[in-house]
Amino acid sequence: MTKPPLIYDLMLMLSTNVEPDQRAKILADVESAISSGGGKVERNDDWGTRPLAYEINHETEGEYHLLQFAGPATLLETLTHNLHIADGVIRFRIIKVLPGTPPPPDPRPAVAAAPSPAAAATGEYGAGD
Repeated sequence: MTKPPLIYDLMLMLSTNVEPDQRAKILADVESAISSGGGKVERNDDWGTRPLAYEINHETEGEYHLLQFAGPATLLETLTHNLHIADGVIRFRIIKVLPGTPPPPDPRPAVAAAPSPAAAATGEYGAGD
């Protein structure tokens, strides 16, 4: 009896200082590497641009992506090598998903801009209020 392929989460943080086309190419290259390495992308979530907890290489925000894929363990070496040398990748982490692990959270919806504290204190919320 063959075991099912292992499931992995790839958390990818891309630089917002590179062109959107370059970021899209990085994602396409990752998906291509997974497919050509005998794997299959199960989920691809765009978590959007978020501020970093601390500055990394003079970057203060990053574009986050979560890719969940199934594939052989040999695929991890290829992905790791490619992501280490790719310009535009700030950080990445590949984690093996253990059986029984709950699914990853859905990307949070865009947050509407809150009124400034000064406007809230004076009751000035906008021209239409």
